Amino acid sequence: MWPLQRGAFSLSFALAQSRGARTYSRERDVSYTQGQSPEPRTREYFYYLDHQGQLFLDDSKMKNFITCFKDLQFLVTFFSRLRPNRSGRYEASFPFLSPCGRERNFLRCEDRPVVFTHLLMEEKGSTRLSYCGGHEALVVPFEPARLLPLAANGRLYHPAPERAGGVGLVRSALAFELSAHFEYAPGDATLPSHVRWGGHRLALTLDLAPLLTSAAGF
Repeated sequence: MWPLQRGAFSLSFALAQSRGARTYSRERDVSYTQGQSPEPRTREYFYYLDHQGQLFLDDSKMKNFITCFKDLQFLVTFFSRLRPNRSGRYEASFPFLSPCGRERNFLRCEDRPVVFTHLLMEEKGSTRLSYCGGHEALVVPFEPARLLPLAANGRLYHPAPERAGGVGLVRSALAFELSAHFEYAPGDATLPSHVRWGGHRLALTLDLAPLLTSAAGF
């Protein structure tokens, strides 16, 4: 655990563990074989996304920067096609699916299927957030007032594409940078109430909270 403090807001993260070709979900044990063909000319693959926005084959024994996927074209294709898994297969254990022709790419994640990793500053003053290794090809506009620090787990969230659930996790290093812009109400250092950005003092809207509390729908 790595606690990063801004006031009493702790940004703590845990590494996930996965071993072998047999993977375990909260709901039940699930077995699969990478590249399996449940029907003619159809292949199925299984992936895992960690809290740093790194993508791995789900059954990889070692999950670190060396073993994660880094090919830009692959990552952009994978995440641009990501959507809730309504295939009737592995829905409980792999809540998201990235289809590619007759190939089904199932995804489970430590937290959210979108993890914001970098803040991209534009020359004209606009700012975007990049996610999941896609650099400028996978971005959303930065909306500082909609940042959501969640007391339940000490993590920071931001709006994400609707097809991926509408809310994404902010990677720990970036969350630490952004937390320097938070302000707290007098006498309440539990969670920030405002953020200062671009010369403005903005009240945090907290409008993403219902999306996180309904996360069971994924």
